[in-house]
Amino acid sequence: MSLIKQLRERTSAPIKDVKASLVQCNWDIEAAQTDLRKRGKVLAMKKAGRVATEGLLALAQNEGKAAVIELNCETDFVARNEIFQYLALTLAKQALLVENASQLVSGVHPVGLESLEELKLNLEHPKISGDTTVQNAITEVAAMMGENVRLRRGFVMSAPSPGVLSTYLHTSPQPGLGRIVGLLSLEIEDGNSPLEALQRVGSELAVHLVAAKPLFLTKEGVSSDALESEREILKSQAESTGKSQMAIEKMVEGRLRKYYEEVVLMEQKFVMNDTMNVKTLLSNLSKEVGSPVKIGNFFRMEVGEGIQREEALGADEPVAQAA
Repeated sequence: MSLIKQLRERTSAPIKDVKASLVQCNWDIEAAQTDLRKRGKVLAMKKAGRVATEGLLALAQNEGKAAVIELNCETDFVARNEIFQYLALTLAKQALLVENASQLVSGVHPVGLESLEELKLNLEHPKISGDTTVQNAITEVAAMMGENVRLRRGFVMSAPSPGVLSTYLHTSPQPGLGRIVGLLSLEIEDGNSPLEALQRVGSELAVHLVAAKPLFLTKEGVSSDALESEREILKSQAESTGKSQMAIEKMVEGRLRKYYEEVVLMEQKFVMNDTMNVKTLLSNLSKEVGSPVKIGNFFRMEVGEGIQREEALGADEPVAQAA
C-alpha cells in the first residue's frame, strides 16, 4: 500500500494502473514509474481522436507582446488539475518565444503550432519534470490525466509604441489562466504623455470585450457580407408588418443602427457606464491625456468556441474575434 501511495503521488495515474505497473515490475517503483509512462503514452495516442471541448486559456506577457494559448481537455475536472494548469501556463510562456515575420507588424497574429510543439522546454513540477519538447509534454500530461489533451491554437498581440497593451482573463482559477480572454492595444499620438490613464481605461475595455463580444472595431470595418446578410434579415422582418415600402426602409435603417450597437466596438454602450458608448469614452480619454487615443487592435477568445462545429464539418480552426 505504501508503494502504491508513493507512485500515485509521483504520477497522478489511476490507482488500478499504478498497482498493475507495480505488479508487472515486481514492486520496483522506479521501473513501475517508467512502465506507467509507456502505458500512458500508448493510451494517450488512442484517445487523441476524442473531442476535447473543455480546458483553459493561458496568458503570458512581456514588455513587447502578449501571447494566449488554448489547451483543451475532455472534462472540467482535468482543467482544474494543477498539472494541466502548470502545462498551460508553461505553453503560454513558450508561445512568447515563437518568432515569425508577421509579428513585426502591429496586430493579432496566430502562433505556428508546429513551431511551438517542436520547442524544447524544461519542466520543473514535482510530478512532471525534465527536458522535453512541447509535444512530448502534452502527450505525457494526457497520459497522466487519462484524457485527450490538445494544444488547439495560440495568438500573439504586439504592444503599441507609444501606448499600452491591456488584458483581462475571466473565470480565472489562478493568475494567467481563464476561460475567456480580452486583449486590446490603445495607441496615443504623443509619446510623452503619461500612460496611467491609458492603463486604467485599457483594463476596463479588456473587461468590456469579454462581456460585450464585439465583432468589428468600426462601422466601416463591418464586412459587406455580414452587412448584406443582416440587411436581408431585417428587411424580411419589416415586410412581414405589411407597412409601406418607405416605412419598411426606415425600419430597416433603424434596426441596422441597433445592429451596429451590438457588434461594433466603437458603437457599443460601455459596460461600466452605459450612459456613453466606447467612442465617447475614447474621446473623453483623449481630452484627459491631451493627445488623441485610439484602439489599435482588439481580440477576444473563449475556451471551446466552435469545436463542435469543427468536428461536424471537419473545418479549419476558427479564427478568434480580432480587429
